Amino acid sequence: MTTMTEVQKINAESLKLKTYAGEPYLLTPGPLTTSLATKEAMLRDWGSWDADFNKATAHIRSSLLEMAGADSDTYVCVPMQGSGTFSVEASLATAIDVKGKALLLMNGAYGKRAALTLDYLKRDYIVLDKGDYLPPSPEEVDEILTQNADVTDVFLVHCETSSGILNPLKEISNVVKKHGKGLIVDAMSSFGGVPLTVSEVPFDVMVSSANKCIEGVPGFGFVIIKKTLLESSKGRSHSLSLDLYEQWKHMEKTGQWRFTPPTHTVIAFHEALKQHAEEGGVAGRHSRYSRNRDVLVSGMRALGFETLLDDVWLSPIITTFLSPDHENFEFKKFYDELKKRNFIIYPGKLTEVESFRMGCIGQIDEYVVLDLIKAVEESLAAMSVDGV
Repeated sequence: MTTMTEVQKINAESLKLKTYAGEPYLLTPGPLTTSLATKEAMLRDWGSWDADFNKATAHIRSSLLEMAGADSDTYVCVPMQGSGTFSVEASLATAIDVKGKALLLMNGAYGKRAALTLDYLKRDYIVLDKGDYLPPSPEEVDEILTQNADVTDVFLVHCETSSGILNPLKEISNVVKKHGKGLIVDAMSSFGGVPLTVSEVPFDVMVSSANKCIEGVPGFGFVIIKKTLLESSKGRSHSLSLDLYEQWKHMEKTGQWRFTPPTHTVIAFHEALKQHAEEGGVAGRHSRYSRNRDVLVSGMRALGFETLLDDVWLSPIITTFLSPDHENFEFKKFYDELKKRNFIIYPGKLTEVESFRMGCIGQIDEYVVLDLIKAVEESLAAMSVDGV
């Protein structure tokens, strides 16, 4: 009789065969390791005006609304060419009126990038900056909104991947809505892998990207936004290319993207959505990513590494580890040793301490993570780093 452990090992080996073709695993928060089926979906050329391609776009839009638990009468989904930052900029320019004022809740690089974006847009804002490893609390947000009644919108990164922190979005959303403010959520690295629905988090705008938890490839982002808010934003955009309202109106009228779409990326994402559903949707993916994180953290701590964050704030997306204080440890050498062993990790983005990051998402499972732990141990030995 086959045991559950044997079944899991068989499934893990099957996962390896579907993804591994000699290239290293990308242990990053996107781009990430994709399945063979997703790669193969890009082998065909598509006409950007073709009816079959337009059907794929329409299916993507409706599927993403469904994933967010969003009623199509109240919310719309608008894909936007470019990296996720393109969609964040388009969203900020759309959601925040030129006479509005935003509260930016930041604890990492992507909150800071939102502030830089608003500088370019010449929008007014104030900031609650918690540094590298602490979340904003609902109480702090409540106090700031009480003292700053002129704030119109609140922006929060759900999973700040510069540290790996998963911010308390639901609790903060309750405070934002109590004050009657708009809520803009950067769910770039969480949507599809961490539960996020409008019934739990009544956002006005949510932004994510193709190459994150749904496990597509880079090329476009998408915005789920309240229809009334989008309709009221006509003429507000600073940009021809990033005009979310005009992109939406064109798609509604013609079924087509307003300008040339990343056709191969769109079709790869369409295939990735099928695999997402087959895995059990958000719940299934969250379960696998959480197992990956638990095995990763346990294994790295057993080798002597420390996590930046306390366990309560660790996301199932990416984990930041502090670099060991050892004379022979150098990140570039560590990176190169791991790459020789078919793993690519991320450098740290912290300002005060040396660190590196390891992703838990993409087509990997806990058995791949166990191989990673072994590769880390071998890499440390190759660098003559002992007693981490």
